[in-house]
Amino acid sequence: MKAFTASGMAAALIFSLATAGVAQAQPKQATPAQVRQLLEVTGSGKMMHGMMEQMNSRMSGFMQQALPCVPASYWNDFAGQKAEQDLIDKLVPIYQKHFTESDMAGLLKFYRTPLGQKVIHEMPETMRESMQIGQSWGKTRMQEMVAKLKKDGTITADGKCPATKSDAQSGGK
Repeated sequence: MKAFTASGMAAALIFSLATAGVAQAQPKQATPAQVRQLLEVTGSGKMMHGMMEQMNSRMSGFMQQALPCVPASYWNDFAGQKAEQDLIDKLVPIYQKHFTESDMAGLLKFYRTPLGQKVIHEMPETMRESMQIGQSWGKTRMQEMVAKLKKDGTITADGKCPATKSDAQSGGK
């Protein structure tokens, strides 16, 4: 019985040491400061600021018309810097969920390099051009598929499904 107890204790000790090592191996989550730095370095903060200004301008104009009894200063205060910080505070956990502290350190290091800055600068135009190509490609693919379906007789020349016997019997309904 003593041998079982000693071996059980040894197994428990080994297990606790192994799980302690696993717990220590867990990567640390990105810090809020890192996320804020990344938003700043990539220009996402400025982009959000611009979007917030546009949205707030539209919203305050609409609200001033809908509620003329409320002073314009209220809407400006409501939609100002505090609102922007509130949005950023809501974004921080999303980045923390997807990036570790080490990931953030690497991203920050990269985006602070000349190449990282070039990626930031060129990405909007790259994405715009890519979307144009994607739309053109999709349109061409659709035309090719429809042409093949017409050629195969799967659809009619006007691009519709041919009437079936059950359609003819029910009056096409």
